[in-house]
Amino acid sequence: MTETKRRFKAEIDGKTYTIIGTASDRHMQTVTRMMNEQIDELKKLAPNLSDQQVATLLAFNAISDQVDKQAELLKMQTEDADK
Repeated sequence: MTETKRRFKAEIDGKTYTIIGTASDRHMQTVTRMMNEQIDELKKLAPNLSDQQVATLLAFNAISDQVDKQAELLKMQTEDADK
């Protein structure tokens, strides 16, 4: 069964993007809000960074979080298999 793709307009760092995906509007709104919060935080901590540098750090942090979550999931799966 294929999920219906939808368009979502997101304002990220003052720019409007159209995102196409299967996630709910609520999910997309949450992601947009979190991105803007993290962008604002990076700009406060390092105001001399370019937009590209901020985007790169945001992407790095997101992938780092994903790696941590995958490691945590693997650990839980291994523990469950040992029971």
